[in-house]
Amino acid sequence: MYPLLDENKTNYLTDCLEREWDKKIHKRGDDVLKPSLNIVLAQFVWKTVLTTGVLVTIEEVCKIVTPLFVSRLVTYFSVESDITTQDAYVCASVIVLLTIVANAVHHPFYYFSQLLGMNVRVACSGLIYRKALKLSSIALTKTTVGQAVNLLSNDVNRFDQVFSYMHFIWIAPLQLVVVTALLWQQLGPSCLAGVSIILLMILIQAKFGALFSKYREKTAKLTDERIRFMNEIIAGMRVIKIREISKILKSTFLRGSTFAFFFTTTSLASFATFVVYSLAGNALTARKVYLAIPLYNVLRLDAGLFLPIGIMMVTESIVSLRRIKEFLMLEELVNEEDNNNRHNSRDGEVKVENVSASWNHIDGKTSANMVLKNISLNIKGGEILAVVGPVGCGKSSLLMAIMGEMSDIIGDVMVPTRLAYTSQLPCIFAGTIRENIVFGKPYEKEKFDDVIKICALNEDLEVLPKREETLVGERGVKLSGGQKARIGLARAVYMDMDVYLLDDPLSAVDAHVGKHLFNVCIRNKLKDKACILVTHQLQYLDNVNKILVMKDGQVAGYGTYNELQSSGIDFASLLKAQEPENDEFGSHHLQRNESKETKSLGDSPCSLQSIQPKLKEENEEETKRVGNISANVYSRYFTAGGTVWFLILFCIINVAVQSLLNTTDWWLSYWVFNEETAQEEFYLVNSNYTADRSTLEFNSNWYIYIFSALTGVLILLNFLRTLTSFTIAVNASENLHNEMFQAIVRAPIRFFDINPVGRILNRFAKDIGYMDDLLPMTLADFVQVALMVIGIVITVAIFNPFIFIVVVPLGLIFIWLRRYYLQTSRDIKRMEGITRSPAFSHLSATLNGLHTLRAFKVQQSFVQTFENHQDQHSQAWYLFLASSRYFGICLDWLVGTFIAVVTFGSVLLSDVSNLNSGYVGLSLSYALSLMCDFQWGVRQSAELENLMTSTERVIEFTDVAPEAPLESNLKPASDWPKDGLITFEDVSLAYYDGGPTVLKNLHCCIKSREKVGVAGRTGAGKSSLMTALLRLAEPTGKILIDGVSIEELGLHNLRKNISIIPQDPVIFTGSLRRNLDPFEEHTETDLWKALEEVELKTTVSEFSEKMDTQINEGGTNLSVGQRQLLCLARAILRQTRILIIDEATANVDIRTDQLIQYTIRKKFNQCTVLTIAHRLNTIMDSDRILILDQGCIVEFDKPFLLLQKENGILTKMVSESGRKEAAKLLSIAKEKHYSNNL
Repeated sequence: MYPLLDENKTNYLTDCLEREWDKKIHKRGDDVLKPSLNIVLAQFVWKTVLTTGVLVTIEEVCKIVTPLFVSRLVTYFSVESDITTQDAYVCASVIVLLTIVANAVHHPFYYFSQLLGMNVRVACSGLIYRKALKLSSIALTKTTVGQAVNLLSNDVNRFDQVFSYMHFIWIAPLQLVVVTALLWQQLGPSCLAGVSIILLMILIQAKFGALFSKYREKTAKLTDERIRFMNEIIAGMRVIKIREISKILKSTFLRGSTFAFFFTTTSLASFATFVVYSLAGNALTARKVYLAIPLYNVLRLDAGLFLPIGIMMVTESIVSLRRIKEFLMLEELVNEEDNNNRHNSRDGEVKVENVSASWNHIDGKTSANMVLKNISLNIKGGEILAVVGPVGCGKSSLLMAIMGEMSDIIGDVMVPTRLAYTSQLPCIFAGTIRENIVFGKPYEKEKFDDVIKICALNEDLEVLPKREETLVGERGVKLSGGQKARIGLARAVYMDMDVYLLDDPLSAVDAHVGKHLFNVCIRNKLKDKACILVTHQLQYLDNVNKILVMKDGQVAGYGTYNELQSSGIDFASLLKAQEPENDEFGSHHLQRNESKETKSLGDSPCSLQSIQPKLKEENEEETKRVGNISANVYSRYFTAGGTVWFLILFCIINVAVQSLLNTTDWWLSYWVFNEETAQEEFYLVNSNYTADRSTLEFNSNWYIYIFSALTGVLILLNFLRTLTSFTIAVNASENLHNEMFQAIVRAPIRFFDINPVGRILNRFAKDIGYMDDLLPMTLADFVQVALMVIGIVITVAIFNPFIFIVVVPLGLIFIWLRRYYLQTSRDIKRMEGITRSPAFSHLSATLNGLHTLRAFKVQQSFVQTFENHQDQHSQAWYLFLASSRYFGICLDWLVGTFIAVVTFGSVLLSDVSNLNSGYVGLSLSYALSLMCDFQWGVRQSAELENLMTSTERVIEFTDVAPEAPLESNLKPASDWPKDGLITFEDVSLAYYDGGPTVLKNLHCCIKSREKVGVAGRTGAGKSSLMTALLRLAEPTGKILIDGVSIEELGLHNLRKNISIIPQDPVIFTGSLRRNLDPFEEHTETDLWKALEEVELKTTVSEFSEKMDTQINEGGTNLSVGQRQLLCLARAILRQTRILIIDEATANVDIRTDQLIQYTIRKKFNQCTVLTIAHRLNTIMDSDRILILDQGCIVEFDKPFLLLQKENGILTKMVSESGRKEAAKLLSIAKEKHYSNNL
């Protein structure tokens, strides 16, 4: 691909549009009127629009003048014509010259119009992205990732074509006036019959344009929902039903009606004009008829097609502009310089004075919606403030307030401008580990290696295929939770800021690594920085300078550890006193040689990439197919559109319509010739032209009856053809969408590991959008025009067989030219499809990590990345645009040659062949219509194949190999599993065929109702055990549950009987009720009881809409702990006999941790529970602990017995946690052991 010119680059275009938009915003001030994006765009495009207006005017003038010379040339072939042969050659020359001029301006007009459309699309996309970076917290609740992606994928695409058709909104009415005047001169008042038909068509199309706008807006909203649901499905893999097709169906049939009207406009107008003219007692002549037909053809194209398309494009663009403006008008985050509550602190001090804050707007100084109330704190450089408190007390909101992310703040915040932030759920972007850590700053190897060591990432990088150059995938899918947390912390350390806001980075790692991070990283590396640490790890509190205890958004305690212990507040119930620990981590400055190896004990890997050493890295680049669109793609498309009999009916109707059209035109020429001949004979018999014409014996009624019947059947069959064509297209789009949706939902987990969200969303947004909007029109257009061209060539050749001498070589040239063009355009179109995805992925990732981006002030870097993605797509789009225009120019020269041959050939053969005026007029009118129809039809055939690449891409995802069947012949008993007995017999697991084995020959038995902890170091295979049990990847060997082999069960029967509480809670947009009970299987009482069990009943009761409270996208209006409790309540409602817990307590406080553990023991007492451990204290009171190492079971026994092994793996893991923690863990195991033996 070639580099873009500066004026076509995203940065330049967005700057220009943003400058004009900002002028409107600032000019508005306090005015009630909102700024108009339409006016801003008008100022942006008016010069180019004026230029293209001049070009299209020249072309349309040529098209109107040409029929005048055609009419005169036809007169040459009439009986007793007074036109000389020299005059005939002059007319033929003018016709060819006008054709050349029209061709010369036609393609520059479309080139500049489409280039302008591309520039507007790019500028609006850049403006949308820049706006996304500024959205406030309130604005983020009013929009979704799905809506933003839809704006970028569908709405801005309306601008690509609108400038090509908008001129016809004013050109068509002017043409109508000029054509009416010319026809009045020749046909008198009779022409008003045909013109009335044209006017009626315009009015109907205008009405359709309004309906397009209505359905477009409804469809866009439904598409927003569909893309948002798909985004959540990809993230959480749950089944959501999608409903959008009804609005698309109505919109598509409106488009079909447009094409039906277009095709029959000339026939209807000609029929009305000539029948009225004949019934009025006038004689039809070739001169009059073949002046009217080419002029009606011009109106048919401009008024019958381009005008309604222009109206449709403009109305849809207005809707898109309205939606874009609504997005641009969303509230922005207040700039630091404009924020009166935030002040710059130059000495690295953080000072918060009487701060109250809300995520919503506050009308006064007090609000029931305030999440922070009268918070005050003061931290100097070199101090650590620990923020603790129960779930939902406002800890994370405090950090947001300090960063200025909350909507309304009362009070004062003094903070340095240079601050670093790590989020509770680490924000990992697609790219390499190095890119995620360096985050736009220059790479310094020594500094980078030091950060890697400080953040305990050395050993993790050793097992990754390319160390820090390893691609982590969308949202870090190839990393474990602990690795994500440490990369987020490493990013903050590498940035070397003045203040560090750390939102619970220690929960996702085990005790040993957590201690290393706290002492080596936070206390040592950041010893000169002001650090605010939100944590649930109470064992570190005696080593921080100050502690802030929060409850219900207020300060429950503030001071040093000793001050809080000696104070009168109930601090002891929240924070258990920690005895001083004399181990290697006791001193403030840790010696380097005391932590030569820091091992991550319990990070649970999320994918194969993070758990196997030295694996070959997956290629994440999207594949591009080459060569022709296979016949199988067309076959799949049409079979998805209808049955075999329906397709046969479609073919028959198409051939019948074209045959009727050619027959109707031939009948008109036959009628004209016979009447003209009868008239000439009448005047010859009467020897003068003054005889009374009423005595002429010519029965035109018979001709009118046949003409009327042919026209009526033609119109009826044409609408039937349009109906069948668009029915096939809509059915194909709907069925292939549903097939792809089912394939994605049924795809194995590995599919989502190697395909980013943006790539999948691109299939559902852009490719399905093309199949809904463009492919039906293009398919119908191609079929109609292709048959029309074939009919024209055959008809002309019948009247003038010598034309075949030229048609054959022209046809061969055309075939070669089309094949040559398609080889290029097809691959360009595929490349264009591939280069679309990164922009969507980048926008989605940006919105998900918006707080992190703004905290580090790397917005400009992300804007540059987005603009690079846009420019890559623009390069492919420009190639497609330029190549298609060049192809059109070549085709027009072929058609120009054909017109010249027909025109001059008719004159040359007039003496040697019996050419009458009717046949010549028909041939010339056909040849002129071919000038537009042929090149349009061929370009549409190429466009059809290019659009079929979208179908090819959709079919590619429908063919994704699915998981095992949901149902099988083996149906377990209704109460299965009754006991929850799990047996592994020689079980091994690889995530894909030929992949490395991650579980190796497992033999063990988990007893009924037994509570088993699963532990091991990073890469041991802990999560792979869950993968095998749920058959997310198919294991070998046998896994039996209550004696039933899970391999023989359908996945539905297996998975519905196993509950999972994941580490990262999966929450969907919608009501709280829907999140708890998505399939409406439980009563209201059951739902409230489940919430009470997890102590969320009081919180939910305080919501104004109670159980119907709407949850934001990703559950952002709930704290992470509340989301986790919601998942626990969901598991309680399911009441299964087997529960798998993937460290559900990593992101909650100690009290909530105890609540969850208590609830699990109480509500799942009769269940078999497998707990994948990140922290040993979570599983030390289990009945047994299973230790994995490199995919093998190395220990499996009661925890107390395992701790008796001096060199045991569990013993080593416990001893590495520190002397005091080890004693505590041993005590728990001992107490559990002896209580079970009583």
